[in-house]
Amino acid sequence: MPTVTNQPLISVIIPAYNHERFIGAAVDSVLHQTVADLELIVIDDGSTDNTGAIVKAYPDPRLTYYFQENQDAYNTINRGFSLVKGRYVAILNSDDVYTLDRFERLLDYCREHGAECVLSDVVPISDTGEIFDDPDFGWNIWHLKNRDYYFACGDIYRAFLKGNFMVTTSNLFMTAHAMRTVGNFCSLRYLHDYDFIFRMMLAFPGGVHYLDREKLLYYRIHSGNTLGEAAIIGREQDQALIAKYMTARIPVALQDDVAAGAERLIELGRELHEVRMALAPEHHPQGVRPAVKNLIQSFQIWIKKKIRHVEPAENRKSIKEL
Repeated sequence: MPTVTNQPLISVIIPAYNHERFIGAAVDSVLHQTVADLELIVIDDGSTDNTGAIVKAYPDPRLTYYFQENQDAYNTINRGFSLVKGRYVAILNSDDVYTLDRFERLLDYCREHGAECVLSDVVPISDTGEIFDDPDFGWNIWHLKNRDYYFACGDIYRAFLKGNFMVTTSNLFMTAHAMRTVGNFCSLRYLHDYDFIFRMMLAFPGGVHYLDREKLLYYRIHSGNTLGEAAIIGREQDQALIAKYMTARIPVALQDDVAAGAERLIELGRELHEVRMALAPEHHPQGVRPAVKNLIQSFQIWIKKKIRHVEPAENRKSIKEL
């Protein structure tokens, strides 16, 4: 039986809610890691199924179980942050699964490169554990697009503005120092992980790394997921986050200019959609997409010119203001 230490090397937080089908695989993927010096904190966020009974049946002394009334995932993770004792902190959603060498690989990388936060690539799986490996599968197309942009631009912050290739909260592996510096998750139901990684990159420039060639996490895509209100709310939150963090690295004197231009681009997209809907298909104007592309390119050139004329010592917003 593994021993419990006063300060484990790694603290793992599992926020669990009604995942009796998956929680056992999640817990096993933590307790059977090739790095055994860890603690596992499972916080049951008001489950009404057998999630709690399954977790409490584990005899491993490294596992601690807590139950609370439902408070949503971000509050549950924040409670976990207050309980951790380890030098490194990881999060695992109760339906996802780690590869058994995940911690070994991420620890080695952190030690070699002095990283504060490390992400890996992920493997999408179904409810039954089947791997979605069809390149034409919608999620794979979306993820490949985000990765391709990351490789093309070579800037992790800019790539995250294009898309969240971290994919899930389960992909976060960070030092306890970084966790405490960045602070708690914000109260965004769908995008708290996206907001958190931006704050991490701002707090530790150059300290967030992506192991793009290593797939160390199985990410569960549920077959029952459908478009609905969540898809709308998620995209509204996405718009707000991009607007916020798009300007975070820009000199203060230019932030309002960039925000105004970005808002106008959104308006133009809506206007173009309305025009297309109003016109008969055979009368669609030619060259609309090239025109929008040229508009965006002109906007980007204008920003670069403005930035070159701003003193580099200009004050910027601190991480706490974000």
